[in-house]
Order: sequence, then structure tokens, then C-alpha cells
Amino acid sequence: MKTKSDTADRYVVIMAGGRGERFWPVSREKRPKQLLNLLWDRTFIQQAVERVLPLAPAKNIFVITNQAQEAEIRKQLPKLPKANIISEPMGRDTCAAVTLGAALVGSRSTTGVMAVLPADHIIPDAKKFQQVLADAFDLASRGQVIVTIGIKPHEPNTGYGYIHVGDPLPAPQGVKRYKTTFSKVQRFVEKPNFETAVDYVNSGQYRWNAGMFIWSFITVTQGLEKHQPEMAQACQRWFKAAAKPGKLARVLAREYPDIKKISIDYALMEHAQNVVVASGDFEWDDLGSWTALARHIKADPEGNCAVADFVHVDAARNVIYDARTKNRTPITVVGLRDSVIVQTDDATMVAHKSQAQKIKDLVKKLGEDKKYKHLV
Repeated sequence: MKTKSDTADRYVVIMAGGRGERFWPVSREKRPKQLLNLLWDRTFIQQAVERVLPLAPAKNIFVITNQAQEAEIRKQLPKLPKANIISEPMGRDTCAAVTLGAALVGSRSTTGVMAVLPADHIIPDAKKFQQVLADAFDLASRGQVIVTIGIKPHEPNTGYGYIHVGDPLPAPQGVKRYKTTFSKVQRFVEKPNFETAVDYVNSGQYRWNAGMFIWSFITVTQGLEKHQPEMAQACQRWFKAAAKPGKLARVLAREYPDIKKISIDYALMEHAQNVVVASGDFEWDDLGSWTALARHIKADPEGNCAVADFVHVDAARNVIYDARTKNRTPITVVGLRDSVIVQTDDATMVAHKSQAQKIKDLVKKLGEDKKYKHLV
């Protein structure tokens, strides 16, 4: 791996502002998915930080979150400097968070190279991921390219956006050939229907868009100037305030309500002509719903995946999760199929697998009722 001197100008910005509503009732506003340890001894965000520590020192790792989650993140990541955990006054989608991250990095080093990574992904083989990220850091430091990591698809998943990749690119002149394959991005495509996803996977020319980006401070700010000039101006203002956390917090509180709400994909990635994709040939899962959790739980002969004291008769293909911390009792099921059952100390949730995406609607409904608002 790289030496300390090699990593001194590398930065990581971890995006940790999501609410994780699809994992209700375990996930709550103050403790969403990225702050949970659903199946492991460490939470998602703790794993995200540990994966990048061999590539960037703790002082160069930033976490951008919201005010509801800030205290818990500080508790879970005690080794990160206090000034490196920043809460947005309100959610303004990923372009605003990326712009804020760029301002923070630039205030430390205008020659810095930064990776923008989600806080809630599962990557079992950290070393393979680190190799891809290290190569991406190196490539991004050598020229004005935007690097995104595209995951090699193993199924026609309709829940992800896709990246159409072109021919592999040669290594820069004078650089030893990377272990990672880099290709020119032909285009980004929206979440497809099933038939289209099958064509994408069979063609071998598409990657899943994992929402991971690597670029130099100069490259991302130039991209914003060209495609999102208002955001670029905000970056300059935040850059000037970033050295003083109190001043930055006041500036953000004043300006965030008027910041345009747009994703970095729409704002920059789909317009830029200098985007290359690193082939992420490592196991990856963004674990977007309770049904996805089944991929990481050993099933019984009937296909039930349970993290619980579970007893059933004639039940099949269910996902059962017991998060109770006290007074745990068996969860018993008769004749139920293709469903999700989740039990916490204060709520029970039952859903059909095909309707699991509607849990967000359920959370919204609970939040509108004073009687149940505390459960959100």
C-alpha cells in the first residue's frame, strides 16, 4: 500500500446524510441505515472509514451529514477530527454536499485529490476496493479527468443506474500499467426496465453506477464553473470560510435554503466530457431495502432468511429480522410467503416483498400523525 507521504494529498469525503427510510422500523431519522450494524459488529459508516484509512489519513477524511445524525456520527467515529464532521443545515441533494466537500478539501490543499463515497455500502473485499481506489486516485492526480467507479453487474438489476463504457484506455505516458481497467464513459443511463437491464448485462458494456467519484479539487471546481456556475460561486464562498468551523456553519445556515436541489449526476456527471470509469470488479451491494438483506443471510430449506428466533409452518422465502434489545420472544409464522417481518422494541412492520419500496410511504404517513411521529 502507499506510504504516508503518498497519501498526504489524498482526501475522502463520505456522504452520510441519508435517512434510510426503507429500513424502518430499525432505521430512524436520528439513527438511519449508515449508523446501524444490521449484520456485522461495526456500522456501515465505521466500515466505510476503515476501508479508506490505508489510502488517506484520518485528518483527511470528512463526513458530511445532517444535524439529526451529527452527534451519533461523532460518537461512532471518535478518531476523526471534530472539524471533519460537518452537518448540512438541510438536505439539498448530492451536488450541494459535493460542493461543500470540495470547499473543505480545497481549504486544506488546492492540489488535493478527493474521493466522494457513500456511507452505507457493503464491500466485503476491502483490499480489492482499495486497489481500484488507489489507481483512481493516481489517475485523477495526473490530469483533468473525473473518475467514477462502475461495478461489474452480475444480474439485470433494475434498481441501479447504469454506465455505458467504451474501449479501455491506456495508462498515462510514463506510468506503469494500472491493475484497474479504465474506460471512457459513453453515457450514463437511468434505471432501466428488466428487459433493457438484461440487454445491458449480456452486452458486457455496462457497469452499475455506484455513486463513487474521484477527482482533483481543480477538476471538480472547473466542472462546476462550466456546468453549475452558481454552485461554483458557493464553493468559493465556503472555501473562504472552511478554515473556521463556526464561521462555515453560519455561512451554510444563511445560504443553504437558497441552494439549488440537484444531484451531482444531473448537475455534473451527465454533462462532463472528461469522465472515465474504473471497473469495479469487487463484490458490492448498496443494500437498498429489507429484501436485499436476504443476499447476506443464509436461508433455511424453504428460503426463509432470519435474524431472529424464528419458528414457522409452511412459510417460504420470507425475511425476518428481530432488533429487540429486551424481552425477545420467538417470531412465529404460519403459511406466509414472500414477506418481510421486522420487530423492534416499539414497532412491528410486515410487508410483502413486492411492496417493500413503499415502506418510505409508510414512514411518511407515520410522520404526519402526532400519535406515531416519535417512531420516525
